[in-house]
Amino acid sequence: MQTKNDVKNLRIKVVFVFCLAFFITLTCMYMVNQNQEKREKLKATYTAETTVGKIEAQLTKYLSESEFMKKIIEEQYEISDEEFSEISRLMQDENHVISAHELAKDGSVSQVYPLAGNEEAIGLDMLQDSERKAAANLAKDSGEYTIAGPFNLVQGGVGALLFDPIYTKDESGQKQFWGFSILVLDWNNFIEETELSKLENVGYHYQIWKKDLDTGKKLIIAECDNRKLSNSLEVACAVPNDTWYFEIVPGNGWISKTQKIFMILISLAIALLFAEGYLQYQMRRYRERIHEEELKKAAEEARSASEAKSRFLFNMSHDIRTPMNAIIGFSDLLEKYIDEKEKVLEYLQKIKASSSFLLSLINYVLEMARIESGEATLKLEVGCFSELLESLQAVFEPEVKKKNLSYTCVMNAEHPYVICDKTKVREILLNIISNSIKYTPEGGSVLVDISEFHYSKEGHTFFKIVIQDNGIGMSEEYLPHIFEEFTRERTSTESRVVGTGLGLPIVKALVDLMGGTINVESKLGEGTKTTIVLSFPSASEEQIREAEGVWPEQIERDLRGKRILLAEDNELNAEIAMELLGESGLETEHVIDGVKCVETLKAKPEDYYDLILMDIQMPHMDGYEATKAIRALDDPRSRIPIIAMTANAFEEDRQRAFEAGMDGHIAKPIDVKILFSTLAQVLGEE
Repeated sequence: MQTKNDVKNLRIKVVFVFCLAFFITLTCMYMVNQNQEKREKLKATYTAETTVGKIEAQLTKYLSESEFMKKIIEEQYEISDEEFSEISRLMQDENHVISAHELAKDGSVSQVYPLAGNEEAIGLDMLQDSERKAAANLAKDSGEYTIAGPFNLVQGGVGALLFDPIYTKDESGQKQFWGFSILVLDWNNFIEETELSKLENVGYHYQIWKKDLDTGKKLIIAECDNRKLSNSLEVACAVPNDTWYFEIVPGNGWISKTQKIFMILISLAIALLFAEGYLQYQMRRYRERIHEEELKKAAEEARSASEAKSRFLFNMSHDIRTPMNAIIGFSDLLEKYIDEKEKVLEYLQKIKASSSFLLSLINYVLEMARIESGEATLKLEVGCFSELLESLQAVFEPEVKKKNLSYTCVMNAEHPYVICDKTKVREILLNIISNSIKYTPEGGSVLVDISEFHYSKEGHTFFKIVIQDNGIGMSEEYLPHIFEEFTRERTSTESRVVGTGLGLPIVKALVDLMGGTINVESKLGEGTKTTIVLSFPSASEEQIREAEGVWPEQIERDLRGKRILLAEDNELNAEIAMELLGESGLETEHVIDGVKCVETLKAKPEDYYDLILMDIQMPHMDGYEATKAIRALDDPRSRIPIIAMTANAFEEDRQRAFEAGMDGHIAKPIDVKILFSTLAQVLGEE
């Protein structure tokens, strides 16, 4: 029974879980809000810079209108009052932002348009006036136009001045300061034209200010009606010969109060859910305490399995090493005897056989999860035990020679052709024979005996496969565990043989999948005998002929002149395919993705291409989507044969290809015989 201390401890733990969950959730929500605030600030920065850019564009626009006046003076042409007035009149804008145009020779205003109402400005020395001299001297010294203000104009009102310095050349060709062309901007009209008020309409509060050139104090240029800016973002924006500072903040703040309240409520709700879940979990553990020992045992088994699998990941499977050893060994021999044609052909044949084994192994390793989950299926096709035995000899020959083993293969069958999953049958034999060779010392013997012992009236052939060696063997105590995953009687350090402990469990799973039986007899130091019994439907003469098919040379003659469109994004794969097809007289054009495939097909006449070879995984548009796009065309091109040529080699990949509208499926790496047989079948040449 649960004690009071247990209850108290549980309450403390639940409160702790609640607080921890609340803190973590609140932290996560805070980080989300921080990201939102960051996005909002980026948006506000862009808005500020855009607004200042709009102001600068307006200033540039006004200055361009005074450029004509500046050019005339720089050409040392004396402008009369009448000419000045006429030119200035033409410079006036329709929004009346430019309230006056002034010429200030040597810095003192000498001419103003319109004169009426601006008489007070005549004679004002811009280089000496306390409010204007800093900006005026900056423009004079830098030679760039400068904006000054806003401030109270001597003629009345509030405005800003655009100083555009003018320089002329003296008799020696040296530039000398002539004075200023000054635009007087009506500040209210200028602000209205820059549409700053729209910022408030979209929910922003703002203030634009700059530092006074003389005092360095903050000088407000423009601001919204709400002057209280809390936690505002400050953006420094360059304007001609100055820097303006734009402070901006959303009206409701970067994070609204509603969001903050919502954040706290969500955190509380999640914390309550976690606390409730934790409470239920602890209560369930209490109810299941009677099973504690069983749970500990299961946990220990799971831990052991996990450690075994971890060790497996760091060991190279001997199943893969075996064909790789054959490939490397025969490649070395091929290089050594490159000038002896018969040996070269023999070695190439054995390399191809071993490569085929290696590919089967890779496919099988990827399918192991299906076997363990009970979802594995058999891919039934015509197979020949005689051919299988020959290919096995090629795979194991280098290791047999290296260890000086006596390797004997015996085949006794009247019906060697059966309907089976060739890949999985090869995996069974590969694992058992590989183990026998690996665990048999140098000079030992390995026997492989495949015999047909029964042929039923229903057309089923029963085979007994015996693999026997005189190797190190296994103890009687270990035999009951041989089919357990990741188990070995001795470590690789003890036996000096690298292994994974996965081979026999794989064999057992495959034999069970085929409805067969397996029996292992072994004695320590004397060797091991493995007996497998399998039953398969016998292949008919017609099925055998169909499996062997037409020899590629005959198919090539029938397909010669056909035009193929190849969609393949990998250049090496495309080069291999085009070389194979080109050697057989097929005309092949290559595109790099599904989009190009559809476009190229539509660009050619309706009967231009005879067939499309379509890769699946391509950029921009994959093979499935490209096929669907082609099948959706409203002309005869929609019926062009399409064959998938892809590394997606599982049965569901084939099924998905057909569901997308394809007519065939070829797995990579490309088997020449399968390639041309499929082409002939789809094009109706077989």
